[in-house]
Amino acid sequence: MDAETQKNHLKAYGITYWTLEKQLKVKWLLNYRGGSFLLPDTEEIQRECQIRGVSFEILSDAKTESILEEISSPSKNMEAVVLEKAPKIAVYTPKGKLPWDDAVTMVLSYAEIPYETVYDEEVLNDALLLYDWLHLHHEDFTGQYGKFYANYRTAAWYIEEKKESEALASKLGYSKVSEAKLDVSLKIRDYVIGGGFMFAMCSATDSFDIALSAEGIDICEPMFDGDASDPNYQAKINYNKTFAFKDFTLERSPMVYEFSSIDMTQKRQIPKLTDYFTLMDFSAKWDPIPTMLCQNHTALVKGFMGQTTSFTRNEIKSNVLVLGENKTNGEAKYIHGIKGKGFFTFYGGHDPEDYTHRVGDPKTELDLYPTSPGYRLILNNVLFPAARKKKQKT
Repeated sequence: MDAETQKNHLKAYGITYWTLEKQLKVKWLLNYRGGSFLLPDTEEIQRECQIRGVSFEILSDAKTESILEEISSPSKNMEAVVLEKAPKIAVYTPKGKLPWDDAVTMVLSYAEIPYETVYDEEVLNDALLLYDWLHLHHEDFTGQYGKFYANYRTAAWYIEEKKESEALASKLGYSKVSEAKLDVSLKIRDYVIGGGFMFAMCSATDSFDIALSAEGIDICEPMFDGDASDPNYQAKINYNKTFAFKDFTLERSPMVYEFSSIDMTQKRQIPKLTDYFTLMDFSAKWDPIPTMLCQNHTALVKGFMGQTTSFTRNEIKSNVLVLGENKTNGEAKYIHGIKGKGFFTFYGGHDPEDYTHRVGDPKTELDLYPTSPGYRLILNNVLFPAARKKKQKT
């Protein structure tokens, strides 16, 4: 899985997942040649690699033992983690959304990793209990329809999506979309606390935490929910209820395409050509979880924008790990934490290979980016739950 020899890093994750589905164990060789996978040597696996265009090497028993011995050496920042079971994957996404509307569904499809979709009705009916890993589509959990009001309130798609959201909330017994989204957020919170793995990108990251922090508080202006927001609602926000963020200030104006001060989009002054973030270096033997999540063939990854591009460093809770950061302006791009028995990872930006993805832009063709470091980070999270039965040292 290094830069020189692997032709298709993304599909290699699909091969690994496919092998786990066959009830075969895999060893993830952390920090060994870009985070390589040690798979059983079978003709079926070799053939599948050839079909999918994934590079592989056949190792003798002696060579395998030599590699594992090298990895186990205390002087090497490496570790071999056993992956035991293909995690069952759910994507929280509205009905009718196409796979290319979201980077995660796009890369899962490209890597040929199966997933199922869920939305409000399924979440409220406890369907999440059926899944090991949950991705949150670019959702607005605050009931403000993505804060698209200023630019798109007269657009047919905005009017239709608002109408559909209100109809679904009514069907589920709620008078407001914000109330339905809060209960969905609470169900997702409970899923993680109970041992689930949750991954979110772009606006799903901060809007999820904001929804939790504003439980019982009306932060929506009249154009969103038909009545006025609570007076001085900022002072009522409870940061103890959030997963990752603290001390943030909400954006009150419906005319501003922003949820809060958490996001760095408007505060950053970085030209596209120099917009990169750096992955942190962790001890593979003592901190295998963050090490897994940072496996890559480069530590320097191209930045990319989104409604929520990155996170204000001093508004991240002290018990949350920063996995990737832009040191130039002190922003965090990729963060991870523990909640109860479960885990969450937040990744800023919309599409790792589409720098300024906008409404209506064409989909990214991943055949053009089979070695994308930014997309590898997503797939690290997909495989992470497969190792959960292994006793971690963190």
